[in-house]
Amino acid sequence: MKDIRLYNVIFPLWFFLFLPPVILITLIGNFVIDSLVVVACFFIFKLADIQKSLTEFYKGSILKVWILGFLADIIGASILFILGILNPLELPTDLITGINYDPFSNPAAVAVITIAMLVSAVFIFMFNYRITFSKQIDDKKLRAKVAITVALITMPWTFLLPTKWFY
Repeated sequence: MKDIRLYNVIFPLWFFLFLPPVILITLIGNFVIDSLVVVACFFIFKLADIQKSLTEFYKGSILKVWILGFLADIIGASILFILGILNPLELPTDLITGINYDPFSNPAAVAVITIAMLVSAVFIFMFNYRITFSKQIDDKKLRAKVAITVALITMPWTFLLPTKWFY
C-alpha cells in the first residue's frame, strides 16, 4: 500500500479562492475585472464600428466571459491541486512546498504555476473565441485579438501569490 503523506494543514492561497465564503469575493472580483476588460476591448479594438452599442456588446458577452473565465481558472487550479496536493508524480517536497506556499522559493514551482496559468489562459481564449464572441465579432482576426487580450489580462495571476504572505 502506498504511504499517504500530509505535508501541512495550511492550504495554498489559490485553493481558498474556490471555497465558500471566499468564492463570493473571487466571483465578484472576477466580474469587476472581466467587466473592465470587456469595456476596454470595446474601445481599444474599435468595436463600435461593428456593434450597435457598448451596452449591447457588454450585455451580450459579460456573463459568458465571466462564467467561462472562472471555469478556465478552475481548470488551471485543478492542475495545481493534482500536482501540489495529491502529488501523483511524487514530486520533491521542496517543489510541492513551492507550488503550494511560495512559488518563488523554487524555479520549478514558478514553471509549474506558470504552465497552469497558461493552460487557464488557453481555455479563456478558446471559450471566448469560439463561444462568447463568435456571434458578436465576425472578423476572425479581430475576434482572436479580443479573445487573446481578455485571456492574457484575466488569466489567474493570483496563482503566483505566495501563501506565506497571508499566514
